[in-house]
Amino acid sequence: MPGVESVGMGSQPASSESDEAAVRDLLRQAQASALRDEEEARLLDASAGGDRSSQDRLVAAHMGMVIRLAESRRDKGLSVPDLVQEGSLGLVEAVRTFAASGERDFRKFAELKVGQQMDTAIADEAAAVREGELLVAAASDYERTELLLRRELGRTATEKEIAEKLEWTVERTRYVAEVVAEARRRHDEELLEFIDPDAIDSDDSVDGE
Repeated sequence: MPGVESVGMGSQPASSESDEAAVRDLLRQAQASALRDEEEARLLDASAGGDRSSQDRLVAAHMGMVIRLAESRRDKGLSVPDLVQEGSLGLVEAVRTFAASGERDFRKFAELKVGQQMDTAIADEAAAVREGELLVAAASDYERTELLLRRELGRTATEKEIAEKLEWTVERTRYVAEVVAEARRRHDEELLEFIDPDAIDSDDSVDGE
C-alpha cells in the first residue's frame, strides 16, 4: 500500500516516527480526496465497469475510515500500520464488489469489509503466536526428556521411548523432533534454549500433555 512501509505480520507493534508519519500522510491524502455524494456515486458506477482510476480515487477518499478503524483496534496484537495495510485490502475488496453486493450504502458496506479484514488478521496473528508458544514449550519438553533418558539409559532414547515418557503420540514426537533438529541446525535460540545436561536432576519428571 503506497505510503505505508511493510512491517510484516507478527512484527512488534510499531511506534516509530516513520510509521506514524506515514499514517498521518495517508490521513491528509484522504481528507484532500474527500468526495461529494454524487461524485462518489459516479465513481462507483465507473468502478463497477472496471475503471481502475475510479477505484483508486474511491480507495484514497476512504482511507480516513480505514485509519479510524485501525486506531480503534490498537493494542490487539497488530500495529496500526499493519492494520491499515490489512484494512486497505478490505477497502479495495469493498470497491470491487459493491456493485454486485446488492447493498445501497457504500460507506457502511466498506466499513464492514474493512473491519472484517482487520479482525481476521488479528485472529490469525493471535493463533500464530499461540501456536509458536506451544511449539516452543513442546520443543523444550522434548529436549529435556531426551537428555534425561540419555542419562537414565546410557544411550540415545528411541522415538517410541521419548513418546511414552512424554505421553505423546509417536507422530507428534517425530514432528517435534524435526523441529528440534532444525532449531539445533540453525542455532535458533528463540525456539530452543540451551539446556545443560549436568544441571538436570535425574529424578526430575516431565509432565505430559
